[in-house]
Amino acid sequence: MSVHLVGGGWSESLNPAVYELFIAEAAARAAAESFEGEPRIAVIVVRDGDAADHAAKLIEAASGAGAFEPVITGLTHGDVATTAALAEVHGILIGGGLTPAYLESLSPVFGEIRRLVASGTPYLGFSAGSSIAAERAIVGGWRIGGVEVSPKAGSEDLDEVTVKNGIGLLDISVDVHAVQWGSLSRLIAATEAGLVDGGVAIDENTAFVVGEGALRVVGAGSVWQVLSTDGGVRVSSLAAG
Repeated sequence: MSVHLVGGGWSESLNPAVYELFIAEAAARAAAESFEGEPRIAVIVVRDGDAADHAAKLIEAASGAGAFEPVITGLTHGDVATTAALAEVHGILIGGGLTPAYLESLSPVFGEIRRLVASGTPYLGFSAGSSIAAERAIVGGWRIGGVEVSPKAGSEDLDEVTVKNGIGLLDISVDVHAVQWGSLSRLIAATEAGLVDGGVAIDENTAFVVGEGALRVVGAGSVWQVLSTDGGVRVSSLAAG
């Protein structure tokens, strides 16, 4: 099973391939458990008043790749998730919104998410859900040492670029809305400043799939890899294929 990281974004022409492998893996997980019926997928969102609407959009987008039974947990900012949200599911889908709010609300169940993924449950993060999947999560900010490194619009209501402990599903940091919000420059600057050890920035409507086999990029855009080198920072791209 894999960790699927979606860079966010909505589009009328959204490619269902962004969710296709995740839904297939959830179905395989259900079959392995001899579960009869559509796979049960935990859909967890942390929003400021529109949790139901955001969950519905996620379910509609993912349903284009295959049928499943959503198990919805809608939290408002400041609410705390419990392991009940993850009980008896065959996949985990974490939505988007204010990344610091997701980190605060879901941190009590990080250990359970790690346990489920290690046991074969696929995980899909959408925007914030992708950022917090990392061991060292970039949760927001637009300046480092007072110097602007990315557009303020994508700052997540934080001033300085802030890195905190995430779920720990992968050992590289993740930024999202890469080209659309200009967050690629934030990842580059955070790597150069030593805040993180490099990572990936994912375009909207694009998924970066990390599993036992080769890394995969699916969807409409690219995944930008940022690595620290002796001479500074090296950036390369992986196009969807």
